Amino acid sequence: MQVIHTIAELRAALAGSTGTGFVPTMGNLHEGHLSLVRQARAAVGPEAPVVASIFVNRLQFAPHEDFDRYPRTLARDCELLESAGCELVFAPDELELYPEPQGYKVHPPAELADILEGHFRPGFFVGVCTVVAKLFNIVQPRVAVFGKKDYQQLMVLRRMVQQLALPITILAGETSRSAEGLALSSRNGYLSDAERAEALHLCATLKALIARWQAGARDLEAMEADAMQALRAHGWQPDYVTLRRQHDLGPAQEGQPLVALAAARIGNTRLIDNLEF
Repeated sequence: MQVIHTIAELRAALAGSTGTGFVPTMGNLHEGHLSLVRQARAAVGPEAPVVASIFVNRLQFAPHEDFDRYPRTLARDCELLESAGCELVFAPDELELYPEPQGYKVHPPAELADILEGHFRPGFFVGVCTVVAKLFNIVQPRVAVFGKKDYQQLMVLRRMVQQLALPITILAGETSRSAEGLALSSRNGYLSDAERAEALHLCATLKALIARWQAGARDLEAMEADAMQALRAHGWQPDYVTLRRQHDLGPAQEGQPLVALAAARIGNTRLIDNLEF
């Protein structure tokens, strides 16, 4: 496996390749990331290369967020990626990817990007779309894989690829969970033992919300408020707990495939989760 730090070297390594698979990451990898690499490998076949990028993207962090303390674990990440079938790791530094201030940015439509995560993290999806578009231009993959755990991000990037007519197939990877049901996340490493045990309550809250809908409850505002209060009673600071349509994240409607989504902080760690149904 090659570890490459410059755009020129990566383009040289991929010269003549067709059908490349790509998994963008911010590093500090876990089994969820590795499952995406294996999915990319299966999608492109044994002959095409699979590239994973490792880059902590400053553009998607607000000033008060954890950019500076986000774990950088490149050596360990590379060992894991090689074991999952990755041939090339692109690990640029900030100056390589942003040699000058990034004045050109990709602004996704407000109706999808300024709700939920975008509401509580203003500018987040501009940063995500800008860096992913740049990485797509560098790697030029045929297939790119993103996890469903970042559900809204997956939808925003799918829409970007569609509207910009990029020749890339976006595949969705299922959320990987611990044996207890906790959605795997690079930020889980911030949790204390007690917080990790309590973190299971986030998924349980989503299941309870889904159960109320399936039992016939339809007062969404009251249902979501109750779910938020249930989290607060367990020491959480919730941003949202909500039921939405899967296809556009609009308010839940009868007869539509739905998704329950939540974002909440336990201690100093903000976690997200979702369940489709």
